[in-house]
Amino acid sequence: MASEFDNALLRLLLDKVHDGVYFVDTERRIQFWNKSAERITGYAAEDVGGKCCADNILVHIDEEGNHLCKGMCPLAATISDGQVREARVYLHHKSGHRLPVQVTVSPVYDPEGRILGGLETFFDATPMMAALEETERLREEALICPLTAIGNRRYAERMLAQKLDEMARGGTCLAVVMIDIDHFKKVNDTFGHDVGDVVLKMVASTMSAAMRSYDFLARWGGEEFIALLPSCDAANAVRIANRLRRLVAHASHDLNGDTIRATISVGVYLCGKGDTPASAVKQADRMLYESKQNGRNRVTVSG
Repeated sequence: MASEFDNALLRLLLDKVHDGVYFVDTERRIQFWNKSAERITGYAAEDVGGKCCADNILVHIDEEGNHLCKGMCPLAATISDGQVREARVYLHHKSGHRLPVQVTVSPVYDPEGRILGGLETFFDATPMMAALEETERLREEALICPLTAIGNRRYAERMLAQKLDEMARGGTCLAVVMIDIDHFKKVNDTFGHDVGDVVLKMVASTMSAAMRSYDFLARWGGEEFIALLPSCDAANAVRIANRLRRLVAHASHDLNGDTIRATISVGVYLCGKGDTPASAVKQADRMLYESKQNGRNRVTVSG
């Protein structure tokens, strides 16, 4: 039996979790409501304690407007069958508006294996929804690489022209970064193009996750990528480029006992007044060539 100290510690820890967390018993009465649940929903713990989550509190609906509390509730289903569920739903915020949240529902058991209730964790999915809508728009305009799910060359050319124009008008700086996967032909020749595709996706995902929110990454072609770093001087551009290089070198894919790794060579060019998209790419390519000539898995920046 858990001690009062254990229960207090558990509540304290759950209050530190960034996601909303709440627990309901088998009657779906709310027994625990953490601080993040308060922040996300607007409902304080004293507003919801002991109440059913369907009692005009969260009243989850899906994007079709269906009330999930009336027959399609993930919590009720999980309490019934013990299965973990995930869903994107719209909760009712205390201020009245509907808020998209991503929820995960898990069963909670007593020591004898009986279900005590359900634990739901959730987070505000508004940024995710916006990103998905933007990605879908870009996909419809054929600006997304279908393999790596980042921008394609057409999109990169458009963005480079836009960023150079912004630099010329606003006096900000712009770094153009050309990136090439080292010895990629050997990967394809040794393991086949399917594994080569896995490596491309691995490298693209690693770099995309490591960049600033306002940076831009695209697949330029083949195993080559381009990154645009606005408002970035030489020192910061090199720091970001080396971060990408190091993280890619520590990524890996397991294949039938073999560990597939990759490294990248990087060329960084700091754009100047009068640069065009063609001249900027040419100079960044020249830096990339130097990196490859000097041993690969390195960053070279324009002087």
